[in-house]
Amino acid sequence: MALYGNPDMCLKRDFRVTRATAQSLMRLIASPQDHGWGQDMEVLVFLYSLAHGLSLSVVSRAFGIPKSTIHDMIHRVSREIKGKLAILISLPSPEDLPDVAQGFMDLSRSPAFDHVAGAMDGCHIRIRAPGNLHQADYFNYKLFPSIQMQAVCDAKGRFLDIFVGYPGSVHDARVLRNSPIFHQALYPPAGYYLLGDGAYPCLERPIGILTPYKHPLRGRIQEEYNVCHARARSVVERAFGMMKARWRATLSKALEVSPAFAPDIIACCAFLHNLCLSMNDDLEDIEMPEPDPQIAPPIRGPERSGNHTRDRIALMNAVGHLPQHLHEHNYW
Repeated sequence: MALYGNPDMCLKRDFRVTRATAQSLMRLIASPQDHGWGQDMEVLVFLYSLAHGLSLSVVSRAFGIPKSTIHDMIHRVSREIKGKLAILISLPSPEDLPDVAQGFMDLSRSPAFDHVAGAMDGCHIRIRAPGNLHQADYFNYKLFPSIQMQAVCDAKGRFLDIFVGYPGSVHDARVLRNSPIFHQALYPPAGYYLLGDGAYPCLERPIGILTPYKHPLRGRIQEEYNVCHARARSVVERAFGMMKARWRATLSKALEVSPAFAPDIIACCAFLHNLCLSMNDDLEDIEMPEPDPQIAPPIRGPERSGNHTRDRIALMNAVGHLPQHLHEHNYW
């Protein structure tokens, strides 16, 4: 508190956010309810706990507050942030879609990606496996227990939608099919597409998803499409990398909370990621995760394949990269 009370001191080393970001969070979740310590104190405790691995002992010693009270503060602030998630994690309006698409055109360096509305991926957050009959469900293909976070982000790395809570053994495609954004067809609107990796099906409906070709067969057409697709889609991996780097003490090891509470902490980290972006609160030296190729299960049910759309965009992309004197030929 002495550090926070001195306006000339930087909070970033101890709290992983700037003073302006911390104060913005205090304003966003301001509530008339007061539990005695004051909400500003509770927000600082919450940020400090994320910055130090959610260790109740460490936070208790730093603030001189009993561990039981620290526990209550963390849960209270997480509930308040969850109640305000939609303030910072929300789907763009129809008026904003052209700007979102322009961002992905710039990332892909191809005008063929002019109707991309987001990049989608899944992320495994390590947890302590629950000691019950469902323990095996949490072990992912890398053989550590985890909870999955599915996210859609824009070209700036801002999370537009998150879906957290499925155990690590569940395939990314199944997580997608059980998420509200998919089974309620919330986003993107017709004519727009999300970019996903090989773990997802290539679809036209219920939502549009474009994936890379697993085995390019048409020479440079499909290969160039894959290159442009990877340039644009990698922004979601960078978003995960930024979130994990900021809260590395918490997210780089097993979460020190119960599996039931872990999704709340992960959602709060995503919220804070967007807040930091809006405040230009950057971190240096963020390591990018390696791409995670997986095989998607066969498409079933009323879904419609998007392979023909992918082929069309690949051809558009190829024509767009042709020398000018070859554009007069018909490649369709």
